[in-house]
Amino acid sequence: MSRRVFKDTPVLDVSIRKFEKPANPSFNMLMRRFCISVGLLQPGDSRDSIVDLLTLFFKAGKVKRYLTVEEIYKYMLELKKGGCAQSNIRRNLLRLKDIGFVEKTGNGYRIREWLSLSELIDEFARFKIQPTLERIKEYAKALDNLK
Repeated sequence: MSRRVFKDTPVLDVSIRKFEKPANPSFNMLMRRFCISVGLLQPGDSRDSIVDLLTLFFKAGKVKRYLTVEEIYKYMLELKKGGCAQSNIRRNLLRLKDIGFVEKTGNGYRIREWLSLSELIDEFARFKIQPTLERIKEYAKALDNLK
């Protein structure tokens, strides 16, 4: 008879952070804080290639342009002056897909459904954060009902 062992492994791990209201910072600072706010980047991280990658998708999405893997690699390598490993680019691309900001289609990669960043956040809240909060409430109710 095999015993099922309960593991404390979350189904989803979501980090969100709140900053002060934006007060005319640069585009790069806004994008960096956006990435930190949704958990794509940790505060104080110096390895911020995910910021550059999301910037690429953001700008391509404005003109509804699909990106190929080769275009993504070329952009990142030029931007980082050759200091960005393809494995790191692939990992960050996967993170953007996992969080629901980027999708792969038959034509290439793009910002999901050409949504704006604010629309992506609405979707992020609806499909990632809200279900997580509901599950936390289930745990709270189970605890409340214990005698």
